[in-house]
Amino acid sequence: MIRLEKIDKYFGSHRVLSAVDLALEAGSVTALIGPSGSGKSTLLRCVNLLEIPEAGTLELGDLRVEFSRTSKPPRDTVLAIRRRTGMVFQNFQLFPHRTVLENVMEGLMTVQKWDQDRARSRALGLLEKVGIAHKADAWPTTLSGGQQQRVAIARALAPSPDVLLCDEPTSALDPGLAAEVVEVLRQLAQEGMTMLMATHDLRLAASIARDVLFLSNGVVVEAGPSREIFTRPREKETANFVSTLTQSLPDAWAN
Repeated sequence: MIRLEKIDKYFGSHRVLSAVDLALEAGSVTALIGPSGSGKSTLLRCVNLLEIPEAGTLELGDLRVEFSRTSKPPRDTVLAIRRRTGMVFQNFQLFPHRTVLENVMEGLMTVQKWDQDRARSRALGLLEKVGIAHKADAWPTTLSGGQQQRVAIARALAPSPDVLLCDEPTSALDPGLAAEVVEVLRQLAQEGMTMLMATHDLRLAASIARDVLFLSNGVVVEAGPSREIFTRPREKETANFVSTLTQSLPDAWAN
């Protein structure tokens, strides 16, 4: 469904991603893990072209983009890819001058050109799905961080994207509020939502993701099924990084 091949990304002269490959099947959940500055958030943002790589290819369904230093992808292609992806940011990025309901409706009405009644119905259904429908008329500033992130997830889901991209969805939250968001993401995973997440939260990655990519200094050090990465990593650098998870593996992995 999504394939990135030999992706290079530079910020100035600094090479942030180096020949990165990624394949994501429909209905799967993949976590990008690694230390700060490893390139995981940048790689995530390359999928919906918030960051434009300097080399490599991106395939999303029937769309294909080849990157180079000398040209940028056509605007129509960029917009088509963004319409197929939903983005959940670390810091929520809700519109403070819109209610919870209006935040979810906004993209449907402005970008998709839905009428108000249709957008309202869709938005209310999604707010119910993420357990925040009772706050539909509230302002974002009155919500907890966990509630705001659940609204952000509903907004990202509103246009029915092919893939949900989550950039550190729990890192701005304390453990109690993070649990609310994890439960929503777990439900989406069980329903077959295709997801790619960059996260420092190894427990989130271990409990939800089917596959894991461990990045370090812009290079994929190791990739594979999450259970193997977290319990039997092949590379020493991976083993050192995931060792902090040893005492909190999902119960199903106890053996």
